[in-house]
Amino acid sequence: MEINVEELKIIHNEAESRFEIWLEDSLSKLDYLRDGNTIVMMHVGVPIDLRGHGIAACLTRAALAYAGKNSLRVIPMCSYVIAYIHRHPEYQELIKG
Repeated sequence: MEINVEELKIIHNEAESRFEIWLEDSLSKLDYLRDGNTIVMMHVGVPIDLRGHGIAACLTRAALAYAGKNSLRVIPMCSYVIAYIHRHPEYQELIKG
């Protein structure tokens, strides 16, 4: 399957506390908990057959952009989010409290 990450539609589903991408009835998501001015990024999940296309990176980038835009402190609990922030130091300021 060819996936163009530039064309993916990311949905911020606030009712479910997650960022979502739907592809062919498959859900990829980043789950979070929001507490005041803090957002805890709990888990990034991408179905096995969709992994390796940059979908997790798109979800993480969208969630971090949302946190930055809303002046939220990020607590990364998910190992993927931790690794993503480590690879993209421009997001380091979001995890400082």
